[in-house]
Amino acid sequence: MRFIIAKNIFENIISSMQPFLEKKDSSSITSHIYLEVINSKLILKATDYEIGLESYVNDIEESTDGKGTVNGSNLLGIIKRLKNDKITVETIDNNLVIKQSRSTFKLPMYDANEYPNLIMNTELNILNISTISLVNSIRKITPAIDNNNPKFELNGALIDIKNSKINFVATDTRRLAISHLQNISNNESQFIIPKKAIIEIQKLFLDDAKIAYDDTNLVIETDNSKFFTKLINGKFPDYERIIPNSLKYNLTLPKAVLIDSIKLVTSLFSNIKITFSPNSMVFESLDEDTESKTQIDIDLNISENFYLAVNAKYLLDFLSMSNNENVVVGFNESNLPFYLEDDKFFTIVMPIVLDK
Repeated sequence: MRFIIAKNIFENIISSMQPFLEKKDSSSITSHIYLEVINSKLILKATDYEIGLESYVNDIEESTDGKGTVNGSNLLGIIKRLKNDKITVETIDNNLVIKQSRSTFKLPMYDANEYPNLIMNTELNILNISTISLVNSIRKITPAIDNNNPKFELNGALIDIKNSKINFVATDTRRLAISHLQNISNNESQFIIPKKAIIEIQKLFLDDAKIAYDDTNLVIETDNSKFFTKLINGKFPDYERIIPNSLKYNLTLPKAVLIDSIKLVTSLFSNIKITFSPNSMVFESLDEDTESKTQIDIDLNISENFYLAVNAKYLLDFLSMSNNENVVVGFNESNLPFYLEDDKFFTIVMPIVLDK
């Protein structure tokens, strides 16, 4: 195998493949990137078996067909140090050799024939939504996806395709985040995408792509790349029973004022209490050792005082993902879950229960 390629093109692709490599065991073939030249086209693959990326490059010169593997982390370390000029890559004996001007680097290879296949089943169901809609929807709920929960299904996001809409759902048991789209033509289905895959999808796909799935895999494909992830095998909690049927109060509040006030009182401690009265809102830290408090004057058109106590991170996560100048806060009682809404996105948050 041999090819000449622009350094910046090669570096961008090798960089994008780093999250897909096995990091804990450098002796594993999945710590390597697979490279193959076929008919003047370069194919690169990276996978840790759970998630994978395949990229295609036509902008290569003086190519000779062949294939090889190389440690992905070591390869990136070399490419980053090279000048922004063309580089030559070739296989010699059991090494991948990288050359630029008078510089030469050799990295050992594994047997490319043993590299795992990325895509399994080709009979996949098409998910008929735009890529940008998928990315925007999962971006909003990403902060609510749990980490390392013993219930594996909570370490991912549920895509719940219903008859009239598609719900994108995540929960860390303290909050439930849901964004939704109209369903035009997709059959009803449910699947859970792991958090790692959710994060990588947001980095990789800005243009339109083909999205497909089966019971075990999700595949996203463009002209230049193919991404896959294994889906989480489990049953997501019945999230719809958490959604309140009615709310005693629905307040439309200015997002910027909320963010400024919350940040002002949470510089030292994240738990806060917000007290609502007919003509004002008071934000105060729940830290017993210090006092942080601020008040804003606002006509809320309510008849009684009430409060919400909460981890401020949940509020800021929601507000950072909202698109409008105003958001809706809905609630029934101070110690019951409350509701945050912005357009086709809402979050239900478990409060901190305070002694009255």
